[in-house]
Formats: sequence, structure tokens, C-alpha cells
Amino acid sequence: MNNIVVTGSNGQLGSEIRAIASQFSDYNFIFTDVDELDITKSIEVELFFRKNNISVCINCAAYTAVDNAEDERELAMLINYESVENLANVCNVNNTLLIQISTDYVFNGQQYRPYVETDLPAPDSYYGLTKLKSEQAVMEIAKKSIVIRTSWLYSSFGNNFVKTMMRLGRERDELGVVVDQIGTPTFAADLANAIMKIIQKTGDNHINEIYNYSNEGAISWYDFAKAIMAHANINCRVNAIESKDFPSKAKRPYYSVLNKAKIKNDFQIDVPYWLDSLKVMISKLD
Repeated sequence: MNNIVVTGSNGQLGSEIRAIASQFSDYNFIFTDVDELDITKSIEVELFFRKNNISVCINCAAYTAVDNAEDERELAMLINYESVENLANVCNVNNTLLIQISTDYVFNGQQYRPYVETDLPAPDSYYGLTKLKSEQAVMEIAKKSIVIRTSWLYSSFGNNFVKTMMRLGRERDELGVVVDQIGTPTFAADLANAIMKIIQKTGDNHINEIYNYSNEGAISWYDFAKAIMAHANINCRVNAIESKDFPSKAKRPYYSVLNKAKIKNDFQIDVPYWLDSLKVMISKLD
């Protein structure tokens, strides 16, 4: 039986993979977080992989505090790049498929059409830089590897924009949400299912590719917030504001819609529309 280790498994994506693991009886899942496996320590990673005969590593561990990364640079680089380099080296030695989760923040958001995988990355934030360096490490070191860039991740698990909007919407009469940043939400449950389909179709084949994955469609954070309030039946007025009215340490991409044609064609993956997935997620919270 193939052993799959999921690192950072207490987060949104890791929790969604855990929720569907029982549907994949051909695989034995090992769910870890920093207490079980500290991926910043290369020797610990080497021993763990050797002991457990890992076939696939899904790395969901990441430093995701985008604004804090501007100040906590060493920590962000340690978790997002150096630890990934550790995983890539060990996966390469053990012929393990490494699936690394990346982000739309590797792009500067200055484009006017959906980003394809071959578009030149140009991160505008330190967080984006650390994730780009992790992509490069995986592609250069791990001969059997897949990088999946995603955007605006949310889930019924953990903390995220959807849950924050629902909480604030119940606490306040009105909210201001930015209207000039355009992208696509990603329901982590959809991404979890896509990852498992990729693993099944890849098998023992060698692959070294970058893919984009988000839900379908393109909206602003304002549109997203409006939809959240409507489908959660929350009576809160959402006002459109500009990014300049909501200053942050890290610059956000103004446009980060991802083109999913490659992942759909290579793995025959059906990508749900963002609003359909939002409705599913909200129904799970009822």
C-alpha cells in the first residue's frame, strides 16, 4: 500500500484531505503537523521518510501571514523555502512524489488576462518571494514533483475570509471590502479532491510540472463578501472600497486570476464554479 504523508495537516487544506481520506482505501495516510514532523529539520525529515516508506508527500505546511512576513522574514523563509528544500531533497532520494502548494502571490498582479503556468513570476511581497523560492527548489531538486498554485483559499476548517466575513457581518451593520483586487476563491475541499485525482493518475510516473488550480470565475473581494452575506442570510451592508482605503504592509496583486486549462487537460479535472462551492461550504457550517 502506498503511504501518503500530509504535512501541515491541521490547516485548511490538510483538514480537507483528512476529511476525504477514507474514500481512498488504496492509500495509507499519515497526517502530521509540527509536533509529529518538523520539516525545518532535515535529519528529522530523512528519518521519518525512511521509517515510513513514503510514496507521496503533500506539503500543506506554510507561513501564510502575508503582512507579518514583511517583518518576520527569517521565519517566513525558514518555513516556506528552507523546509521545502529539505522535503525536496529527501523526496528526490526516496523517489517520492512531492506535491507543493504555492500561491497567486508569486505574480505581481499587473496582467489583464488569467495567468498561465509559464508566465514570468514577479512577487511584490516577501511572502510571495518565499513561495517562489520554494517553487524553484522543488522544480530543481525533486525530479518527481508537482507545484500547485492556488488563490483565495477557504474552508469549513480553520480561519479564512469566508468565516471572518460571516463573523463580522453578524457583529456589524456594514463593512467596507476592497473592490479593485480581482481573483478567484478556492474551496479547499475542491483542491483536496483535485490533488487525490492527480495522485491516482500520476501513479509511479515521473513528473516535474507546475499547475494552476482555483475555482472557476473571476470576482473582487467585494463581490465575494456580498455573496457570503447573501447565502449565509446575514443582514449586513457591504460597501465597496479601494485598496488605498485599506492599507497593508504587503502589497496584494490587483489581478491574480489563474488559467486552469493545463490541469484540466492533463488530469481530466472538472473545476467547480466559485459560487457553487461557496454554497456547499456555507451549508457545512449550518
